[in-house]
Amino acid sequence: MKLVKGPRNLLQVLSGKRNRANKGGDMKGLTLLGAILLVLGLLAFVVPIPHKEDHSMKIGDAKIGVQTEHSDRLPPLVAGVLVLAGVVTLAAGTRKGA
Repeated sequence: MKLVKGPRNLLQVLSGKRNRANKGGDMKGLTLLGAILLVLGLLAFVVPIPHKEDHSMKIGDAKIGVQTEHSDRLPPLVAGVLVLAGVVTLAAGTRKGA
């Protein structure tokens, strides 16, 4: 009985261990994710998110309404958490490669 070529050990597959050749891909992924979180966190401090509300009343065929527009920023706590998560993930990605 001949086995099909694949992972050498079933325990390696089940435990999630990977080949050493794939370490660079993991590092790049963490670094990229950290950079994206950092940029989103910094943008959350300054860029408002616009949204529209429609206040209308319909009586028969007539419709009377007002549409209002607001621009709100994310709470500073959320932006700070995004920045902190970005810095930690970025550091983990660069440390993993060293």
